[in-house]
Order: sequence, then structure tokens, then C-alpha cells
Amino acid sequence: MSTPPGPDPSPTPALPVVPRRSRAAVSLLFALMGVTMGSWAARIPGVRAQVGVDDVQWGLIILAAPAGSLITLLIVTRLIGTVGARRLVLPGAVAVLVVVPVTAASGRIDVLLVAVFLQGAATGLLATPMNALAVLVERDYRRPIMSGFHAVFSLGQLTGGLAGAVAADLGISPARQLSGSGVLLGAALLAVARWVPRDHPALTGPSSPAAKGETRRGRRVITPQLLLLAAIALLSSINEGAAVQWSAQYGAVAGAAGASVGALVFSTFSVAMTAARLRGDRLAGRWGRVRFVRLSALLAGVGMAAGLVWGGTAGAFLAFALLGVGSGCIIPTVMALAGNQPGIAAGQGVAVASLGQWPAFLLGPPVIGALAGVVGLRWGLGLVVVSALLISALAGRLRDPGQPERQVLRTP
Repeated sequence: MSTPPGPDPSPTPALPVVPRRSRAAVSLLFALMGVTMGSWAARIPGVRAQVGVDDVQWGLIILAAPAGSLITLLIVTRLIGTVGARRLVLPGAVAVLVVVPVTAASGRIDVLLVAVFLQGAATGLLATPMNALAVLVERDYRRPIMSGFHAVFSLGQLTGGLAGAVAADLGISPARQLSGSGVLLGAALLAVARWVPRDHPALTGPSSPAAKGETRRGRRVITPQLLLLAAIALLSSINEGAAVQWSAQYGAVAGAAGASVGALVFSTFSVAMTAARLRGDRLAGRWGRVRFVRLSALLAGVGMAAGLVWGGTAGAFLAFALLGVGSGCIIPTVMALAGNQPGIAAGQGVAVASLGQWPAFLLGPPVIGALAGVVGLRWGLGLVVVSALLISALAGRLRDPGQPERQVLRTP
């Protein structure tokens, strides 16, 4: 299938103040999520120690997060097309800043279980509207900038992880550290909240009935293209989850190099993914979004396969570096495509793609673990290769609806 050409490479005229402010506000939302989640991940060992949970108990507790996320995803999917993303994203951001420190302060298993559930619900309430607003800002820029927003999230995650490591080394409790960062991020959010764009009814796809005051029935929102995008989101999220859960372990055992080298393998994946997102918008504009997804997934699959076949420590670094480069921009591009489907509110399109991601958090790591128990971790990770190559094949059936007419961003 032919791929539509990328946007006109001619210089983009200077944008008015409102789009630039809207981009800054939405970028802060991505940074807020990244810093908070990175800090939380770094402080999990401390939280586990203060509550006194073993590996089995923790494995059951963390299942509460995707359960909470699913509930809010379903609610957001129903509401976002009518109330708009702005009315959901600000409460979601506040909820994340409040719930995560509360989770870190848990002193009993039952309290921790409920807090982790609420944390998953809060992140679900923030993530989908945040991506929907990013689609709106990207429209006004008339060129791809979605990967840049996700790069801000990745940089925030790295910063939060570093801050958590430093706080742990200084003996600062998880609750105090996350409360402090929450206050700082909350102050920044308060400063830019008025710049978060109002999105209803502007958050609609090109030629959308919703833009003319009409609404589509919920049953018609699920189109073949959105189902395809949801499937790609699922497969890409499985690959990202596999890297998060298994890259350090594989790096440690691949060449008998130990835990420190394993941690560096995961860091290599994270840095590679961030670097890809920083560069991805330019490549998506040059090649077109559909071709960009196909080539990115192909690089991820072939690179992962090459590293696994090579084996050893060097092969581990190669595999996860190329997986990070190839996978980094797939989810952002999927969200951009989902948010620009003709006749469907962008928030609803993004919500459907987000729902596609959800099962990956439950299926990916356990399936690879089961395969590793039968054929070893090296070949169990072959699931990532299959998944990436399948994304590349499925992307050939995508249609890029193109960039809708430029919309005028409004702030309250």
C-alpha cells in the first residue's frame, strides 16, 4: 500500500503565542508523569522494605495498578468525547501528584494494595487526555511533534529515577521525597494550568461530524483502522514491557557479567528510546507516519534478533539498544494516527489505542517468563522479535488520514 508523503518541508511560519504556550503546558504534563513515575520506580525497594512484603506478595500487589488503570480507561473512553480532555487531564495530574506520595507512605499491606490500585487509576486518568491534548497541539503546528512530547516523558522518567536514587542514598524516605517533588511539580502545574488548551469540540478528526456539533454513537467509534492501531499499540507495549522487566536480567546472565552490567543494559535501552524520540518527529515528517512505523518496527525486530543470535554481553547491549531505537516512536505515532481518524473525536481515538495497550502490562512479562522456563531467556525473548516484525507487517495496512485543517487553540 502506498504511503502518503510527509508534510511539506517548506519552512513553518512563526506560531502565535497561544500554540507555544499550549505546547509548554502539555509538555509539563508529560514531564510531571515521567518524573513522578521514575521517582516511584526508584523508591519501590524502600517502600517494600517499610511494608515488609516479599516477592510473591509484591507480584500480587502490583496487579492492582492495571486493574485501576482499566477502570479509568473505560470511564475516560466514554467521557472524553463529550466533556473534553482538559476537564479530565487536570484532575488526573492532581491525582497523580497526591496518590503517589500516599502510596509511598503506606505502612501496611492492605493500605499499599489500595494505594497501588488508586495510583493505577490516577495514571489512567492522566495519560489518555494528555495524549489527546498533544494531538491538538500537533495539529496547530502542522508537523509531527508527538514523539517530542514522549521524549519529555522519557527525560522526566530518567530524571525522576536519578532523583530517587540520590534521595535513597541520602536517607530521605520515599514519602518525603515524592511529597517534595509533588509540591514542586504542583506549583509548576498551577503556573501553566491556564495555558492547557480547551479542546471541545476542536479535538476531532478531519471532516468530523463532531466538529459540526454532531456526535457519533459509541458503537461506531471502533473502526477497523482503530482496531489495527490498538493491536499495534498492544504489540509495541509488550516489547517495551519486556525490555523493562527482562533486559537487566538478560544482560546479567548473557555473559555471566553480573547485576551491574545488567542494569547498564536496561539503561542503554532507556537512553536509546529517549534519543529516538528526540529525533523521531523529523523522520516521521520526512518519511510519512505509516512508513516510519514500518521501518521503526523492522529495525527493532531485526536488531533484537541480531543481538540474540550474537549472544553474550555485547549481543545484549546491541539487542536492547536497537530495540529502544526502533520502539521509541511507535506508540507516539500510533497515538497521533488514532487521534486524527476521520469523523472520530481525537480523545476517543486515543482512548481506543490506549485500551489496546492495557493487556500488555499483564500478558507480556509473564509470557516471556513462561517461555524462558522452557527454552531459556535468550530464546524466550524471541517473542519480542516476532512482535516487532508483526507490527511492521500490520503497519502496511494503516492509512494515514493526513493532517487536518489547522485549528485555533484556545486557552481559558
